Amino acid sequence: MKSEHRHELKTNELAEWLGNLPQWAKENSKTIIVVVVLVIVILIFYGWRRYDKNVLQARERIEFTQMLDGIASIEGNVVSGQSKGVDYSYELITYSNNLKLFAESARRKNMAAMALIKYADVLRKELHYRLEEVSEQDRQEQINRAKTAYTQAMQKAKSNPTLFAAAKFGLGLCEEELGNFEEARSIYQEIASNEDFDGTVTIVQAKKRLSTMSEYQQEVVFKPAPKAETQVATEPMMQINPVDMNMPIGVNLSVDANAPVDVNSIPKKSDNTRQVSDVNLRSLSPDDSILYSDVNVPVE
Repeated sequence: MKSEHRHELKTNELAEWLGNLPQWAKENSKTIIVVVVLVIVILIFYGWRRYDKNVLQARERIEFTQMLDGIASIEGNVVSGQSKGVDYSYELITYSNNLKLFAESARRKNMAAMALIKYADVLRKELHYRLEEVSEQDRQEQINRAKTAYTQAMQKAKSNPTLFAAAKFGLGLCEEELGNFEEARSIYQEIASNEDFDGTVTIVQAKKRLSTMSEYQQEVVFKPAPKAETQVATEPMMQINPVDMNMPIGVNLSVDANAPVDVNSIPKKSDNTRQVSDVNLRSLSPDDSILYSDVNVPVE
């Protein structure tokens, strides 16, 4: 009986509450609207964060990775072209502009900072890849663009010590390449002494740069490659006439087949002197009354 009575009371209370619901909703309409809107906003926020993390950020990472792969591929082409005497370094500048545009549109600051650092790195590398001599004006303009990119990366990566240190180290490299070694040394010392950068790769790089920096302060000038000498094939000296031990030494010298004809010829004697060949073509008979002291000397 009691349980049935309690059930009847609850039913009556529920019916009474439902009957008063329109009136209660009318009296608390503003509160209800605020609560509903707040719930919807919370649902949209969490739904958007999940979409951003699983879709948009993943898409950005893929796009950034593809850009880095493209830079590596172009660097390979540049190095290959150098071995053939062809300069493809300009392709690095053209492609690196994609990194700059990506940094401007990136949703996350850390991703934008990474793109700016890589963009500045490419600007510096391109100067080293050029086959032709880089003018001082081009060097300064391009290094200044790299410095601007590194500075922007530092502003975007203030909460990320790894990226912040990497961008600051890039500024030091720029100062070195401009010949401002004291400014570069100061930047490296700031990195090496900053405890916030402990455990990062950059602090190791900065300390190593400080220890070896003096080796790079002097300008390195490469000597031009020696020109290959054209080797002319020479023919061996040829002995045309047999050596006659009884003739003067100058007549028995070897004859150079490559010399002009008049050099190789032996000077003729006067026409009234009868010459006998160096080589005896006939043998002497016992009846010959003329005696020869030397078979190769003319008869007097």
